[in-house]
Amino acid sequence: MLGAQDQDLGKIVSLYGPPPLWKREEGFHTLIHIILEQQVSLASAKAAYERLVEALRVLTPENFLNLDDEELKAIGFSRQKTRYGRNLAEAVIQGALDPESLGTLKDAEVRSRLMSLKGIGAWTADIYLLMALGRPDIWPTGDLALAVAVQQLKQMSHRPTTQALADLSEDWRPWRAVAARILWHFYLSVTPRKST
Repeated sequence: MLGAQDQDLGKIVSLYGPPPLWKREEGFHTLIHIILEQQVSLASAKAAYERLVEALRVLTPENFLNLDDEELKAIGFSRQKTRYGRNLAEAVIQGALDPESLGTLKDAEVRSRLMSLKGIGAWTADIYLLMALGRPDIWPTGDLALAVAVQQLKQMSHRPTTQALADLSEDWRPWRAVAARILWHFYLSVTPRKST
């Protein structure tokens, strides 16, 4: 469907196969993982997340708050992400955010509730909507890998701006999340990975 609409996307699927779903569970732990992924490589975020789970055994808001700043720093949390994680944990404990109920809400309401918390911006909310809630028409605002993939795929001389990407993604409605998965698949297939 999208491949017929956009030949470049169709070419990716022909060359590299369909993209993985990269499905994640709903809940606090996934939001923490996505916060760790903000502005760092997926590999370093995954390593930090695994250290966090190992330290806590069960990743709950209460257990997260039991770790002090030094422990979180050793796990891989920056000072900023420590604040974001604490804000999220406190919001869940106090009932300001119920991650389990987000799946019953419309996209705009999920985004609004998540983005009302300091440290959760558009990209974090969009990744949660796309990967945890499986929403089909989400375009992750400001995703660097998508910008690099589109630049390579469309043979652009410069990396497209966030607005240019958003404009381009309009052509892929109502399946922008599918287009994003295809583009991530392309990025991961053609971009040399660091061994870290």
